[in-house]
Amino acid sequence: MAELTKILHIEDESDIREIAHLALDMIGGFEVMQAGCGSEALAMIEGFAPDLILTDVQMPGMTGPETLVAIRELPGYERIPGIYMTAKVMESDREALLKAHDLGVITKPFDPTGLAAEIRSLWSTSLADAA
Repeated sequence: MAELTKILHIEDESDIREIAHLALDMIGGFEVMQAGCGSEALAMIEGFAPDLILTDVQMPGMTGPETLVAIRELPGYERIPGIYMTAKVMESDREALLKAHDLGVITKPFDPTGLAAEIRSLWSTSLADAA
């Protein structure tokens, strides 16, 4: 995997999108694009070409897992890494949620000051595992 610079964040709740954007852009230094739902993410992904998908699990319409499946059906995005954000997942659910190319799960509410570091840690761990 290359250096992590661009994140597509998919979240249906606008207040969480706003906090995450501040945490990832201003604190983390990432280039961030946000979508309010899975179909919006699919419409914008080609123009943004993210390194990572950060997605809520439960959303109206397409869920986060369904959105990642659809994104990974697009040419060039078959192996794009994903991280889930959710408030409603137990450890057993976490294991069932994660598929190939999924790096982990971040629990909501998240610490805005530590979100970028947590994402970088999951990214680095996946690089180490791939080596």
